[in-house]
Amino acid sequence: MTLVQHIYEFRRRLSYALLAIVAGGILGFIWFEQPVGPIPSLGELIRGPYCALPDSMLADFAGDGECRLLQTKPFEVFMIRLKVGIAAGAVLLSPVWLYQFWAFVAPGLYERERKYGRAFVSIATVLFVIGAALAYILVPVALRMLVGFGGDNFATALTGDDYISFIITLLVIFGVSFEIPLLIIMLNRAGVLSYEQLSRWRRGLIMALFVFAAIVTPADPFSMLALALALTLLFEAAIQVARLHDRKRAKKRKELGWDDVPDDEAAPFEYTPSGPQGEDVT
Repeated sequence: MTLVQHIYEFRRRLSYALLAIVAGGILGFIWFEQPVGPIPSLGELIRGPYCALPDSMLADFAGDGECRLLQTKPFEVFMIRLKVGIAAGAVLLSPVWLYQFWAFVAPGLYERERKYGRAFVSIATVLFVIGAALAYILVPVALRMLVGFGGDNFATALTGDDYISFIITLLVIFGVSFEIPLLIIMLNRAGVLSYEQLSRWRRGLIMALFVFAAIVTPADPFSMLALALALTLLFEAAIQVARLHDRKRAKKRKELGWDDVPDDEAAPFEYTPSGPQGEDVT
């Protein structure tokens, strides 16, 4: 393709991706109030961690004992529903819009690169979902710890916008953080990081993970420790994957005799070009 054709192709793929996100946003907007079979409504799922707080911590403005978030501005609920619906729809239809970007990039890759690309995208999606699920499980504990500092002197009445922003931010932080071990494996595959380097830097990198978890999580030690310990386990798994990969690569180099070649000699490759059917063209 020419440069202009590439631009047109990118525009077409981007349009399809945006249409998928819009369609997912519509589905998420409807799901916010309507349950889907045995699956509760999206609003109920989002409100779940807040409603899991003890009744003594919750402010009951309506006086009916129901757990509700607080709306303080006109159309706040509409914007919250729209924001949550788009986020949920983007996740639900992520295979569609991710495929559009993959379809744009894949023609410029070799078959081996495509294979690795599909594997890494699949693993990255699974890791993000696991991280977001872990964050959702930890949100009630984090909320109870954060709102419990005032003891009996305060009743919790979170505004919908603040609470939703807190939930979405925590889900995204955990999901993206779980991609760090995959990044390490990719750098090892590319030859940028070796197992020896990772093993030598292990203590410093683990300390960096704890510092990273303390910075990106809310101000409660439970979420920080949970994220740091999960990243440490994944980081150790990434190191072991790098160790197996480096061992396999070293074995292959030894079999081919590459390590025995002096630096001032050419590598033992076959430089004779061949034609389409493998015949010698010299």
